[in-house]
Amino acid sequence: MYLAEHTIDGQVHYLIRESYMDGGTFKSRDLFDLGPYPARYIIYPGGNAFYIEDTVCDALYELGVDPGTDELEEVFWPFLEPRVRRLVDSARQRAKGKKKRTPIGPEQERQIKEQASTFDKRRSLYLRSGEVNQGRIGNIPIHLYKWVLGKSRDEIEHTFIRMERCLEPSERKVYTFVIFDLHRFFTESWAKKIPQGLNEAKMDKHFLKEICCLSSDKAFRGEIEDCTSLNEHLIRYAVMFFDYDFGPDTFWQDYVKQFMDARRKHRPPPNRSSVSLIAGWHKRSTPTRGELTSSLSDLPRPTTNSWPERANRHAGRENGSR
Repeated sequence: MYLAEHTIDGQVHYLIRESYMDGGTFKSRDLFDLGPYPARYIIYPGGNAFYIEDTVCDALYELGVDPGTDELEEVFWPFLEPRVRRLVDSARQRAKGKKKRTPIGPEQERQIKEQASTFDKRRSLYLRSGEVNQGRIGNIPIHLYKWVLGKSRDEIEHTFIRMERCLEPSERKVYTFVIFDLHRFFTESWAKKIPQGLNEAKMDKHFLKEICCLSSDKAFRGEIEDCTSLNEHLIRYAVMFFDYDFGPDTFWQDYVKQFMDARRKHRPPPNRSSVSLIAGWHKRSTPTRGELTSSLSDLPRPTTNSWPERANRHAGRENGSR
C-alpha cells in the first residue's frame, strides 16, 4: 500500500492505493479515499500513542487486503501531529538501523534492471547527492534501486513526488536539466557544470522533444493507455522547467572551495617557552625566593632627584615661607 494524491477543483485529495501484478505489468488500484483531510482518521488515546480508525481497516479487509501496522503507519505518517511524529520517529529510526540488508540475487538484479529505467536512476542519483555531472551513473551500486521492486509506475512516481519536495526553488530547473540529460545536445565543454550559460531556445526545444518521447514510451507509461496527451506524472517537470529559473552560478565558488580544502592542512601552533618578568630567567616561569631577593638587591637605588625627596624639599620650603 502507498499514499497517492490527486487534485480535484484545486484541492488535494488523498487515496490509499495498492500495486499488483496483472498480465506481466505492475498496475495500481484504489483501496480507500481519505479525502482532503486524512488526519481525521487518526485517533490519539493518550500520551504518544495513536491508531487508525476501524473504518479504514474494515474497508481494506472487505477488499481482501490485510493491512499491516507498519504499512498503515507509513501511509498516515505525514498527517501525524508534529509532537507525536517527532517522538515516535526516534524509535522508527532505531528499528530501521537494526535491519540487516539482504544481498541481491541474480533474479532480483534482473528485475531491478527491468523496472528501474535510466530516467529513474538519474532522478535517484540527483536527489541523493545533488550531482549535476552524472558521468558515473553506471557505477552506482544496483542495490540503491532495490526500492522499485514490486511497484507500479504510479507508486514509483508518487515516491519521487515526496522525494522532490526537498528541492529548493533554485534547484528545480537544474534538476530537470540533469534528469532529461540535456547536456548531450551541447558541445560546450562546461555544459554539464554551468547550464546557465547555454542557449535557452535550443535547450527549450530539446526539452520538449525529450519529455514527449518519454511520455509516449510504453515502458514508462506502465498501466496508462492514453499516449495522446502528456503523461500526468510528467506535467510537474514541465512546470519546473518553464516556471523556474536556474539558480546563481556557483561553479567558481565551488572550484575555489575545493582548491582550498585540498590544500588545507592542520598546523599546530609552535611551542613557546615561558619567559619570566625578571631578566635572566628565560627557562623558569617562577623564580625562587632567594633569586627574587638577589635580583631586587641589584636594582638601582633612588637618587636625590627621585620624586620622594623632591616632594619633601618642596614641603619644607612651604613651611619656611609660613
